[in-house]
Amino acid sequence: MGTILKAENISKQYRLGTVGSGTLGDDLKRWWYAVRGKEDPFLKIGSENDRRIKADSDYVWALRDINFEVEQGEVLGIIGKNGAGKSTLLKLLSRVTSPTTGSIKTKGRIASLLEVGTGFHGELTGRENIFMNGAVLGMTKTEIKSKLDEIIAFSGCEKYIDTPVKRYSSGMTVRLGFAVAAHLEPEILVVDEVLAVGDAEFQKKAIGKMQDLSRGEGSTVLFVSHNMASVKSLCTDTIILENGVVTYRGKPETAIDHYLDNQINYSESLYKNNSPKFTDILELKTVGSKNQIKNVFKVDDQIKVNLIFRVDSKYLSQNPIIGIRITNKNSITVFTTQIELKSLPTKIGENTVELKFPKKLLVPNHYTISLGFHIPNKEIISKKDSISSFTVEETGSEFHIYRNNNYGCVFVDCKWSLIE
Repeated sequence: MGTILKAENISKQYRLGTVGSGTLGDDLKRWWYAVRGKEDPFLKIGSENDRRIKADSDYVWALRDINFEVEQGEVLGIIGKNGAGKSTLLKLLSRVTSPTTGSIKTKGRIASLLEVGTGFHGELTGRENIFMNGAVLGMTKTEIKSKLDEIIAFSGCEKYIDTPVKRYSSGMTVRLGFAVAAHLEPEILVVDEVLAVGDAEFQKKAIGKMQDLSRGEGSTVLFVSHNMASVKSLCTDTIILENGVVTYRGKPETAIDHYLDNQINYSESLYKNNSPKFTDILELKTVGSKNQIKNVFKVDDQIKVNLIFRVDSKYLSQNPIIGIRITNKNSITVFTTQIELKSLPTKIGENTVELKFPKKLLVPNHYTISLGFHIPNKEIISKKDSISSFTVEETGSEFHIYRNNNYGCVFVDCKWSLIE
């Protein structure tokens, strides 16, 4: 097969706030250093690409010292948080922009689909845009004509193909753009998160086409997505970008596990009561199977809630109840669970309780936890709304088959049997 793409020490630096270096003095300084054969002085400064913290410099490294090789026929997934540098990396690999340092070596034709409607002209029809976009991507007119019917059929836009693109929805534009790029039969196909705009049917078709390109035609695919199920089903190798640096490379299954295990937002998953009464909730956190604090789970992960509370003898004698309510991102209550303290049993003072959710109960969604500590029909001791949150991610379970469909609130593993 052989190496088809090689990135060597590539970095990309941007100036914050303005385009270019910003001042004539900076430009002259750069020119003077270049004349003398010295390194650009502004490359020695620059803050880390972390959008959560305030910059301490006018320059930021969007990418820093990226090194990797891709073999022919390989499908490389690139995953990471928003702002990690994924799209910047694809722009460098597609030659949309140049690296500040380092070099990129490629073999063959590159087709890119980086943004919705890239290269499309709104006033031209879909058919005219196919010819224009194909030409930009390097296809000859004869080549486009020979594949025109196939491109139109794949896009699913036959009815509107002679309508100006400005009247297309974003999903239709993506369909047409992907159809042109995929039928270019490139040696390297670069695809950003644009497929998220398409519907479930088109996503399935697009992933199938990328698999055909890599397995059947030996094309290399670079694929950026936040959909872990798509990465797992399509990719043969995966890299994780964090703050502009490659932090991990491995098979999709292990890379996804590594990525999700490190997506911890302590402010979301850990609640601490800074001014508790003597009888009160002190702490609540979501944890994984190894009791590590965690707020991103796979569908089949064990989800646990650890709860610390304190109770005095007066309240304990009245048998209070602790209840937890789980709500999804649409503010729908998914389920409620509660326990009488006498059934634990509970001691006077501080107690720690572990609550295990049934396995494979929650469908992919974002959830919040609310908590109540009360004596039924008598007194609310403590009420905490939306004090903790967590996410259940789809990574290739049975739900992947029904991607983008409504799963309901929970997946219930009922007992099924034949009656004779």
